[in-house]
Amino acid sequence: MIKLSFPDGSVREYPSGTTPFQVAEGISPRLAQDCLAASIDGQTVEMNRPITDDASIQLLKWDDAEGKHAFWHSSAHLLAEALQILYPGIQFGIGPAIENGFYYDVDPGETPIRESDLPTIEAKMIELAAKKSPIVRQSIRKMEALEFFGNRSESYKVELISELEDGSITTYTQGDFTDLCRGPHLVTTEPIKAIKLLSVAGAYWRGDEKRKQLTRIYGITFPKKKQLDEYLVLLEEAKKRDHRKIGRELELFMFSDTVGKGLPIWMPRGTALRLKLEEFLKMIQKKFGYEQVITPHIGQKELYVTSGHFAKYGKDSFQPISTPEEGETYLLKPMNCPHHCEIYKFKPHSYKDLPIRYAEFGTVYRYEQSGELHGLTRVRSFTQDDAHIFCRPDQLKDEFLKVMDIIFIIFKALNFENFEAQISLRDPSNKEKYIGSDENWEKSESAIVEACQEKGLNARVELGEAAFYGPKLDFMVKDALGRRWQLGTIQVDYNLPERFNLEYVGADNQKHRPIMIHRAPFGSMERFVAVLIEHTAGKFPLWLTPDQVVVLPVSEKSNEYANQVAEYLKENDIRCLVDDRNEKIGRKIRDNEVKRIPYMLIVGEQEAEKQEVSVRKQGEGDKGSMKFTTFAALLADEVKQMMTTW
Repeated sequence: MIKLSFPDGSVREYPSGTTPFQVAEGISPRLAQDCLAASIDGQTVEMNRPITDDASIQLLKWDDAEGKHAFWHSSAHLLAEALQILYPGIQFGIGPAIENGFYYDVDPGETPIRESDLPTIEAKMIELAAKKSPIVRQSIRKMEALEFFGNRSESYKVELISELEDGSITTYTQGDFTDLCRGPHLVTTEPIKAIKLLSVAGAYWRGDEKRKQLTRIYGITFPKKKQLDEYLVLLEEAKKRDHRKIGRELELFMFSDTVGKGLPIWMPRGTALRLKLEEFLKMIQKKFGYEQVITPHIGQKELYVTSGHFAKYGKDSFQPISTPEEGETYLLKPMNCPHHCEIYKFKPHSYKDLPIRYAEFGTVYRYEQSGELHGLTRVRSFTQDDAHIFCRPDQLKDEFLKVMDIIFIIFKALNFENFEAQISLRDPSNKEKYIGSDENWEKSESAIVEACQEKGLNARVELGEAAFYGPKLDFMVKDALGRRWQLGTIQVDYNLPERFNLEYVGADNQKHRPIMIHRAPFGSMERFVAVLIEHTAGKFPLWLTPDQVVVLPVSEKSNEYANQVAEYLKENDIRCLVDDRNEKIGRKIRDNEVKRIPYMLIVGEQEAEKQEVSVRKQGEGDKGSMKFTTFAALLADEVKQMMTTW
């Protein structure tokens, strides 16, 4: 007999070899029908995998991320099975589940796969799913795997197998299709009811621009057609909210092939938005005792060799910059932290000096492959709202709490109220891959867990997910469409203080290593603005929007009065512009609705005579007439009320 521990704390006994499906069926036949996979001691497995030892068990359904992962992973194999039938001789790369759906990278040979071919492939997938084929897992020796896939001329699979250790290789078979895969999968194809292939793209094999470009097919599947229909509606709304589309409409940012791919250029309105965000965070940081610093955009190669960033990011960095001086080499900086370590080293520190908090909006550079670039979310030049805190072990928890406070203020101010948090700790069974003493790790991990408990934050704990240099806390925000984005992060670091030999003199008059905290509530300005655009659909909070008011004169006769109103508003710190184009007022209203400007003030001869404005509010329409001085006071009060909430 074996003992299985359930999430509610209960423990039940079962015969050794019992499967998760049998466990679920014993609880409820409906539960067994709804379960897609199971988690056994934190590892996701199929519902028919025998359990032979005492373990913790969680039955996974559609609402569980791991359940969706198994469903979509199986759907990727279903896609490959359909392609194998429709395109004889096709070769397969990799086909993983992703956050929303799955993809498969394939080499179709001489017959290209186009968007117009997707409905035919979908139909074949539906036909195959209806066969309810069992998905069979098999462990296979490395030599057998090489022979099996080699005989089918599967060069991509053979390359992957050659890098695997014997004894760790498994395949999954459904119908006449067999794939190299770790799993997990569904037990059969039966649950896959609704299928939509979304797009076709190019992808270099193993992400290497020097390798062959394969065809990547994206898709998504659901257990019910209603779920697919709802997702497709959501997808259409996401297209409307695409930050690249709205960014062009609002003239926030641009890209120029002449300047270079992946190098965003901020236009006047976008710059105003970005500077307002920076001003907002600087105001908060000042209250929390941060000091602003500015560091160069480049540094000597040795700096990043010392920090370890050259080893980590060297392949993804721009080529080293050689100077006329022999042997002198610089790099565009991939991270700001090595520079901040050098600032800390500028002078000796006592334990009384700590904590020291350096903050910088520092621009960094990574050479992302051109195929991976995507608007502001994946660029080659980005600015981090970086800060590094140097503190004593006894200060760690308090500093962590303060950083959490900053993140909560930002989320509240920008209506990111729906978020999740994950605590990433080290793997207690494999401590060798982490640096730092057990004592420091235990203190820092306890500090993070206790900080979350004190804030009432129900954070998910993941063992083995810590960085080698320390534990961390990540925040995943859900936007207005329910999509998850990682924004805020707080990381504890023992690595850089060790690498840079950072010290402070303690109360015992001995030298000690400070603990370093990395923290970036926005992450990067570029990615954060992209998420903010899509979350708000370009309708930014009044305090943040680049243009708060536009004055619309009915005719040229009212231009002078329109400018008078605008000047008064500007003098009262209201961001305002005048639309004095020679267009009809209806056209001006429609055009400025598209620009998402919160308030439109319509003025004509009658308003000029009464020193009034006719007010229209974005999304709400006509709000009546009032003195422009009254409007200015009301707007200022509205902004003030927003800002006092956080």
